[in-house]
Amino acid sequence: MPRTMVINVAGLSKNLIDAVPSLVSLAARGTCVDLEPVLPAVTCTMQATLTTGQPPARHGIIASGLYFFDTAEVRFWEQSANLVTAPRVWELAIGDRGSHISNRRPKTAVLFWQQSLYGSADVLLTPKPVHGPGGELVQDCYSRPADLYGRLVAGESALGTGKPRGPFNLMHYWGPMASVEASRWIADASLQVWHDERPDLLLTYLPHLDYSGHRDGPESDQHRAAARQLEPLVAPLIAAAEEDGGRAIVLSEYSFLPVGRTVAPNRALREAGLTAIREVNGAEYLHPGDSRAFAMVDNQVAHIYFPRTADLAADVRKVKRLLKRLDGVADVLDRTEMGQRGLDHPRSGELVALAEPDAHFVYYWWLDDANAPPFARTVDIHAKPGFDPAELFVDPETKAIPLSAERVRGSHGLVLDDGRGWGVFLTSPAPEELAGRRSLRATEVAHLLI
Repeated sequence: MPRTMVINVAGLSKNLIDAVPSLVSLAARGTCVDLEPVLPAVTCTMQATLTTGQPPARHGIIASGLYFFDTAEVRFWEQSANLVTAPRVWELAIGDRGSHISNRRPKTAVLFWQQSLYGSADVLLTPKPVHGPGGELVQDCYSRPADLYGRLVAGESALGTGKPRGPFNLMHYWGPMASVEASRWIADASLQVWHDERPDLLLTYLPHLDYSGHRDGPESDQHRAAARQLEPLVAPLIAAAEEDGGRAIVLSEYSFLPVGRTVAPNRALREAGLTAIREVNGAEYLHPGDSRAFAMVDNQVAHIYFPRTADLAADVRKVKRLLKRLDGVADVLDRTEMGQRGLDHPRSGELVALAEPDAHFVYYWWLDDANAPPFARTVDIHAKPGFDPAELFVDPETKAIPLSAERVRGSHGLVLDDGRGWGVFLTSPAPEELAGRRSLRATEVAHLLI
């Protein structure tokens, strides 16, 4: 097995590759094909598929959030590797036709991929802030070996700046201050880990196209400018891999669709008397465990759960009819239809709603902004029972997160037959399996990594 570096560029689309000379060169030396995502085409689901070769129905990561039935809680961005219920490809170390590729498992480094914490990778690096008693956030990263993050912080930049690398700034990773600085720090750390730890397989993640994709949309000048910012980051990574006799794989989990409409399924479910809402100090809170139905939304896909229904079949029929009538909803899948799409897992909702390509879902349940819970106006990815792209913006009047996602111009999650919203896969040399092919399924990627 040649040493392999996998560079996951969130939101990279095929039409942005010409803005990144090193990617143009990589494609010319090897191959560049479309990457068909699994449903939903969102971060955690796709990363689990790319590393296991399995659909969500097998690995269990049905969205970037999960509803925990035992505690009646929605939690987004849970990091434990134990949530993935299929083996990772480096754990199998199996080559073509089932032959062992070596007498040992490949040494693996995983940087900033989701569901990696406490997992089997030999080297780990992932954000893990500490929440203080007064609500303050102490920025930190979990690492394996335990001293790795400290060494990276104290070390000199590997990107040739001649300056100390310094700590990772979580404010650059998500929220109104999210920027290319997050990708730059991760690329810098990845280069150092590649040289110092000598992994056989390294997976890293560059996120900043995700910010411009949501904020400005895939057809904007800002999104293309963000793509140009990739060159000084990916060029040295690709060069480092190839100089060591290894190979670089550059891929994306999805690309963005332009959107201009929002859909609030929880408001529709509330108006139908199906959600449980409790008022505390003038603010309204959703109680999933007491709701006959509620929606956990993630970009353009929403899982609908029925925790407190007395007649599941009747409520499923009722909610399916209700949601199909909502402006911006393209389809509502039942369990049979989810099975046909590889999404029928016990963690999935009884229904899955799909937005129209120009629309995306919001988690809001309140009918008057004056009754919104306090966390709605903050960057609080763990309190909200849904993905909130409005966290990338600040309301100029209140200096808080806006209570509307109307400014969002790009989203993802759908898997359209015409290839819109698909990711890309680039590598050199071109694998024999891809000869003459124009596309690759996400479930086929895992075996190509080793």
